[in-house]
Amino acid sequence: MTTSKKVVLVEDSPVALEILQRLLNSSPEVDVVGTARDGVEGLEVINRTQPDVICTDLLMENMDGLELTKRVMAENPRPILVISNFVQKTDVDNVFRLLQAGASDVFPKPSTDSPTDYEQLKAALVTKIKILSNMKVTAKRPGQSLSAKPMASGAFSGNQPLMRNVSARVKVIAIGASTGGLQSIQKIVTQLPSNFALPIICTVHVSTGVLSGLINWLSSECSLKAKVAEVGESPAPGTIYFAPEKCDLEIDMRGKFIYSNCPVDNKHCPSISVAFKSIAKYYGKATAGVLLSGIGRDGAEGLQAIAQAGGITIAQDEKGGAAYGMVKEAMSLNAVQQVLTIDKIAPFLLKTLSE
Repeated sequence: MTTSKKVVLVEDSPVALEILQRLLNSSPEVDVVGTARDGVEGLEVINRTQPDVICTDLLMENMDGLELTKRVMAENPRPILVISNFVQKTDVDNVFRLLQAGASDVFPKPSTDSPTDYEQLKAALVTKIKILSNMKVTAKRPGQSLSAKPMASGAFSGNQPLMRNVSARVKVIAIGASTGGLQSIQKIVTQLPSNFALPIICTVHVSTGVLSGLINWLSSECSLKAKVAEVGESPAPGTIYFAPEKCDLEIDMRGKFIYSNCPVDNKHCPSISVAFKSIAKYYGKATAGVLLSGIGRDGAEGLQAIAQAGGITIAQDEKGGAAYGMVKEAMSLNAVQQVLTIDKIAPFLLKTLSE
């Protein structure tokens, strides 16, 4: 029997709180164990109930969602999902500050408080909560980066000789991630040197409207440039490219980025598998694919395509759990060559690229 995920809701709108509580409690996979009207009350409820995930609004009196995130991550770290009207496409600074403080993900509220709008988001919210509940988070003090452990002195310190022979084997790295995946990608790319000589192409399942804020935050966290891939652009070394919102990202026969419409029946847009298959078709055995944990099967067939092309395939080791679906599906297709914890993926890539 699957244990339901314990959630605390921090929300100052009585209407929004009632609707969120009702729709989450209607799922057997989620149990709302406490509610609060602001961050001050939220801290007390969180300490008392020890939830798996915290869902909080951003703008609240007494203590807002940003300050709550800072306090939780410094004192009692656990995954935090910020559900707010103020993490939309135009709210890049808000998204940036929340991720900098340690929030695991952000989720825009529907445009109204109608029960119908919230009900449509039930499946997406429950999926996010299940995935985030399996994330491993660590304490973050004010001003401290969430970067992975510093690289050992002299090991992969950004010296040019390390990257000198990369072109002889791998020419591109493709990463696929689900909800909350930006934090995992961040742990990988912050271990890469500033002169990293390969392009990195990422496909991530994120809520509509928040991608620009996520990229802005990631750019501040690592020494590589991060951006949305543009149509007609060729992947360049030392740059992290992201698939756009609401479109699949592919590589055409000239090696340039193109967008394609997502099939109506595809619940993941952009699709990890579409990107992986396209990259494998163009780069062949010169592809290194990395599939991070997530629910569902998106990315499994794409990683298989990379393996069949002779490329290198890596999957994140999450020791099972609700968020292990994508990796489990890839393993069932014999598409995974290496299973590594998130902190060991970058060192493995660097070692492989320097051989």
